[in-house]
Amino acid sequence: MKKFIAIFFCLFLVGGLIFLGTRETESSHTEYLRIHIRADSNSAVDQDIKYIIKDQIVDFLTPVISSCTTKDEFEEKINQNLSQITRIANEILAHNNLDYRSSAKLTNEYFPVRTYGNLTLDSGYYDALIVNLGSGKGDNWWCVVYPPLCFVNSNTTYVYKSRLLETIRKFFGG
Repeated sequence: MKKFIAIFFCLFLVGGLIFLGTRETESSHTEYLRIHIRADSNSAVDQDIKYIIKDQIVDFLTPVISSCTTKDEFEEKINQNLSQITRIANEILAHNNLDYRSSAKLTNEYFPVRTYGNLTLDSGYYDALIVNLGSGKGDNWWCVVYPPLCFVNSNTTYVYKSRLLETIRKFFGG
């Protein structure tokens, strides 16, 4: 009987991994909110200004989103501040005598595979804050806003959950 339970558990575990792995791949795109700041071109000036603008936008957004705990809250706060984000970028562009301006929007776009530290996001459609500087055809800086990977300060603690572990604990009553 113990052998039967062990085999059943192994089959259940493998089936669960396959099901959750497939489900995670399909749903993971909706669990992230990305930020992309796209430079006007790949010239040194445009790439440098992209990083200056990135720093100012991150500095501005960090306290704005610090109380958010869900992706919907992050999106709402960012939506409320799109004009401020655009203003910040445009002021920096004007201060540096660049003849183009910026635009900011929350949208759902297709992105190729990207790696951030030890997190790899598959290619696919993601919700994202897009800040285009001028044409937006240069290389971009990107990060993940939710879960917050580039907006984390030392006073913030995030707990990540494992659906598989939760399922196993429920199954065994733990």
